[in-house]
Amino acid sequence: MTGNSWHRGCPVPLSRLRLLKVRHWGFDGQVHRGRLVVHADASRQMLTVMRRLFRLHFAIRRMRLVDAYGSDDHRSMNADNTSAFNCREVAGRPGVWSQHAFGRAIDVNPVENPYVSGSHVSPAKGRRFADRRPRRKGMIAGKGAVVRTFARAGWEWGGNWTGARDYQHFSTTGT
Repeated sequence: MTGNSWHRGCPVPLSRLRLLKVRHWGFDGQVHRGRLVVHADASRQMLTVMRRLFRLHFAIRRMRLVDAYGSDDHRSMNADNTSAFNCREVAGRPGVWSQHAFGRAIDVNPVENPYVSGSHVSPAKGRRFADRRPRRKGMIAGKGAVVRTFARAGWEWGGNWTGARDYQHFSTTGT
């Protein structure tokens, strides 16, 4: 991670981050092992969430550290990669750290759960999922089990935002 997703100047030291190895159901119906990095104080919550999602058989396309994509958020999203820590700023807000930079946010199945602001959809591959009906594999529903699972752990969903909606995004702060 050093020099890739984490670098000098990040708002959280490496010593406060934890690597989680979790099982998840893939879109192929098979069990896979994924890896996430989160803040130490969020690691138990995230493990609890991932265990519940596994028991629910919620499908996750892939779960690799963002480093596999050169820490490029767009490359990771286009690969439909579920990831958490990435020392980066909020898109379009220079100087403002994303909650991902603190290890307190996760993006789940970005293609099936895109960021939508008016006619802008990110990643572009998620355009067909901007309309949230019909519900398809890997999609997160507002009153569904995935949102409830994260909420029980104290994490808020970007799909509840007013205006722009970030259907892939959960964080401890709601931002």
